[in-house]
Parts: sequence; structure tokens; C-alpha cells
Amino acid sequence: MLYSIIQENSYQDSVNLMLLTNKISAMEGVDQASIMMGTPANKEIFQNTGMYTDELEAAGPNDMCIVIRTDHEEKVAEVLAAIAEELKNQAVSSSKQAFESVRTWDKALQALPNANLALISVPGQYAAEEADKALDHGLHAFIFSDNMDIQDELRLKQKARDKGLLVMGPDCGTGIISNIPIAFANVINEGNIGVVGASGTGIQEVTSLIDRLGGGISHAIGTGGRDLSDTIGATTMLSAIQGLEKHKGTEVIVVISKPPAKEVRDQVVQLLQRLSKPAVAIFVGEEPTAHEGNVYYASTLEETAMIAVDLSKDRVILTNYNMSNGKIPKVALKPEQTSIKGLYSGGTLAYEAAVLLSKGLNLGQLIHDDGYLLRANGHEVIDLGDDKYTQGKPHPMIDPETRIQYIKQAALDESTAIILLDIVLGYGSHDDMAGALLPVIESTRSEAMAKGKNLYFVAAVCGTAQDPQNYQEQKSKLEQAGVIVKDSNNRAVRTALAMMGIWLQDNNKTSLPADGTKPAQFQVSEAITELLSSKPRVVNIGLKKFANTINSYGGQTVQYDWRPIAGGNERMRKILSLLK
Repeated sequence: MLYSIIQENSYQDSVNLMLLTNKISAMEGVDQASIMMGTPANKEIFQNTGMYTDELEAAGPNDMCIVIRTDHEEKVAEVLAAIAEELKNQAVSSSKQAFESVRTWDKALQALPNANLALISVPGQYAAEEADKALDHGLHAFIFSDNMDIQDELRLKQKARDKGLLVMGPDCGTGIISNIPIAFANVINEGNIGVVGASGTGIQEVTSLIDRLGGGISHAIGTGGRDLSDTIGATTMLSAIQGLEKHKGTEVIVVISKPPAKEVRDQVVQLLQRLSKPAVAIFVGEEPTAHEGNVYYASTLEETAMIAVDLSKDRVILTNYNMSNGKIPKVALKPEQTSIKGLYSGGTLAYEAAVLLSKGLNLGQLIHDDGYLLRANGHEVIDLGDDKYTQGKPHPMIDPETRIQYIKQAALDESTAIILLDIVLGYGSHDDMAGALLPVIESTRSEAMAKGKNLYFVAAVCGTAQDPQNYQEQKSKLEQAGVIVKDSNNRAVRTALAMMGIWLQDNNKTSLPADGTKPAQFQVSEAITELLSSKPRVVNIGLKKFANTINSYGGQTVQYDWRPIAGGNERMRKILSLLK
């Protein structure tokens, strides 16, 4: 039976409620639980998951909606007590924070009058309005929120360009500004390599590899995944590249993107060719055959990092960085075990895996179907961070539950030989993802052995020794459990293919002379120059955990405890916006 409780004016951020839902769902006697704010979008999720009750109709966006499926009515009081205790503990933890919390923009700017960056992680339908306010106040905007209309993104980025500001996002998961991790980011040594990326885990993989290869980062600027689309035209990427060209501490510039629109790609490349600094570019999925003057092209995220580090240390650039797979484990497979399953939490890592598997297995074009990037002849690559899998649930970098279910499903497939995984570390990610996945890895392997089969797991850990989870500790946990762990996603995929008897070959790249274009003199705004030459001073609008990280690394923060305006009433919100 379903029981629903509406707690009025009890706003909590979505991530806290998702994690709270997981804890409540695990209670004995609770068949299912769902805890969300009463927004229209969340009500739709309640309906789609069979958890909707008539009582939810009256709930507003500031009301916390608790729906419990249980056969034991007495469990409801126990659940409510557990929720109250958890929220109390969160409140006690928040009271110990080292930064000020406010409830309005005016008070935020009074508390931090020299703020230069707004970090926005509110529900997507409200993010554009908050970004508008940030730009009006002369702040750069880092928009972690997703589900923003692309026309709002275009308008915001054009407005930012006119004001000499940057809009990073929407759906910008990762950034590093002056050695300070922003949102989901790893702890990277400071150095002379500047990164601009239209992908979150692409930035994380490249910067983590740079760190482990002995290099360092000046800045890593996320643009959001749609920045290189025809509609947006790389507005943020072009401005960020010019900013890094002018930044004295940056000596090498790296650009990361999935394949963009051709005209936009050409525009980015033309800009790179006009720089005075060497640049490395990867458009994941392309197979470049030559470097052009001072612009070096990579085919994998690992090669991108390797070229960047060699350039940063004035070393000779090799013609091929993807030549060795290292030692390949011996495998014993049944005749029916012919497929590889990639279960990824990182979208760009999944895309790279799909590209490499498709190349090695001659599977043709990638797909984009409900999170699947590859599905052919039993082989699969799934991006479990796709919107399909995160509606009303935490991202798989935070919560392992969705991936656990897909591991069980893949293990039941008689054709499965190898399961590929990424373990993404850093701030925002799960405290111990390796430990969380080990029980299902061990149980599915044991079940396979009981049937006379071997099931192999190959993983790549994306992170550094300085990350809160510790790269080496996560790697060791997996290895001790028999998981084959590689230092990059590229090597993990190539190892899985080699275990199936398939060896990827990459062509050596030639070096073409520059086209003769002289380096250009760019005009970079004072606001962008100032952002890249100092520690960020952040108005954090949304998730408090982001403020904690910034503060702990020497940035300044004020926490804006955001609530939906006018109780989430859209008509009243628009009227109030016009009257501002």
C-alpha cells in the first residue's frame, strides 16, 4: 500500500533527497520509497514510477513529498522518524560550515562584494533566471544544472560575450579555476597546462592523467556539452581559449570535445592555429593522421594527456602514443561468451569506449538510444549518467545502485565475457565506489563459476592520489578482488579487446607545417583576465557541498540558500521577474 506525507515549506536540495530516498528504501519492511520536492516535473516522476497518490496534487515546489510503499502501516512512523533524524544531522553539519549563508542575491553580494563567479546547481527550470541575475551583477556563471532550454543557453552566452563574461554550462559538471576544484572535479597538481572541455568526464580523465604523468593544470574550463553545437557556435570555448592564450601561467592549451558541428569545429581549429602557444585537440571519435604546425591532434583521451605533458616539458612529440596494451591476462571462455558490456558512469568515457569497441569489432556507427552508445552482436556500451537513468535518482558517480542492477543483468546474459567499468573519483563522487561495487562483482563472478564459467571485469580508475577517495586505494581494492585495472579508459578498452583476441592498431601521425598564419592579438576582457589570475570568489547557489570544497582549497564563498520564487508559481514568478 502507498502512504504519502506532505511536509509543507520544507525545501531540501535534490541530491540530499535522492540519497535520503536510498537510505529509506533500504529499511526493512519498506518495499519502495520516493522523497522529492513537489515540483511539476517531480510529480510526473512519481506518476511514471507508480508512486503517485492524490495527496500529491496539492503539494507545491517548496513542499517535501514522502511516498512509501509498505504492507506495514506502523513502518510509516519509523520512516518519518528516520527522515527527521537525517535532516537534523544535516542541519548540525551545516551549522559548522566556514562560510556565510544568505537567502537573497542582495545579501550574497553584501557578504561577498568582490564575488566574481556564480556556481548554479538549482533545478533546471530555474537555472537560466539565476544565471541572468549573475551576469547582471557582473559575475561569470558556472551552471551545473541541466535541462535548460537551448535557446536560453544561447541567449545567456551571447549576453555573457557582450559583457566580457563566461557562461560555463549548462550541464557543466567539472571545472578547476586557479587550482580550486569546482563541482565534480579531481584534485590536480598546479602546472602550465590549460584545458577547455565540452565534456565533464573527458576533462576529469585528461587532467587526472596529466597529474599522474607528472604534469599540472593552470585551469580547466568546462563549457557544457552543447557549446560546440550549430546553435551555440562554441561561444564559451572560443572565449576561454583566448583567455588561456593571454594567461601567463598557461603554456599549453588542451581542447576536449565529442565531434562538433563541422563549421564549429573548423572555427575552433582556426583559432588554435592562430595561437602563440602549442595546443592539443581531441574530438573524440575522430582518427587524425597528422599534426598541423603548433596544433597537435589526439585520438584518445590518454594520448591527449601524454602529448600535453610532453609539450609542457619541451619533450619530443611521438608519432604514436597508443602502441602498447601491456601484459594481457589469459582468459578461459565458453564458446557462447563472445560479448563485452561497458557499464559507464561517465558520458565521455562511455563514448570513447564505444568508439574503440566499434573500431575493433567492426560494428559501424554509434547509436544514441536510451543511454546506449553501442548495441550490436551482444556488445553494449551504456552511459548510465544519461537522463533516462537519473530521473529522480542520483547520478551513478554518486550512487552505485543503478550500475549494480545493470551488472547483475549483464552477468545473466550467457554471451557476456567481459564487463567494462569506469570508477570516477573526486569531489562530488561516491566516497568509496570501488568498495560499493565489490560485493556485486564478487557475487556475480562466484555465480558464474558455479555454472562453470569465468566472468571478467576490467576497470579504469579516473582520479589522483590527492582525491578524497585516493586513487591507489581504490585501485588496490579492485585488484585484490580480481578486477583487471588499467591506468586509463583507453587501456582498459584495448585490454578487453585483446582478451578477446583483437588488437587495435593506430596509424603513426605525420607532422605538417603550419599554414603560415601569424599569431593573432586577442582582446580579452578584464573580467576573464581577472578570473584566470586569482582564486575564485563564489556565490554558491544550490548544493552546499560545492561551497565546502571551494572553501577548503582557498577560495571564498557565500552560500545562497536558494528557494523557488513565489513558491514555484510560474505565473507569479514571471510577474515578479518583470517587476525587479
